[in-house]
Amino acid sequence: MSRNGDSEPVSILAIDDEPAILDILKTALEREGYTVHTASTPMAGIKFYEQHWRTIELVLTDFMMPEMTGDMVVEHLQRINPDVRVLLLSGSYVLEGNKKFDNSLRGHMQKPFNLDVLALQVKAAIDSH
Repeated sequence: MSRNGDSEPVSILAIDDEPAILDILKTALEREGYTVHTASTPMAGIKFYEQHWRTIELVLTDFMMPEMTGDMVVEHLQRINPDVRVLLLSGSYVLEGNKKFDNSLRGHMQKPFNLDVLALQVKAAIDSH
């Protein structure tokens, strides 16, 4: 996938404390043509985003992580870029009524997720403006 017709691939940041999930996300989305950066802790993801936010089109983040929850991650990312786009990955969290996500959330995927559905959700999230 290229950004706006450029030959440069679209970059995605995936944040999850489970290495197996990061590997699956990276492999599946790179197969779709995306460049995928991974972070195994929320703070590592936030630091990476802070340095590269201008080139990151979408952030996929787990909701339940030891260091902080997904809504806290989104708050940090929004301070860096109020227009950040986020696809939330969760095993159990329900988003209804969470105002923190109003501007940033582009979708929610329940774990375990289907890789074809993931690819469709990522494309839709990136295409949304």
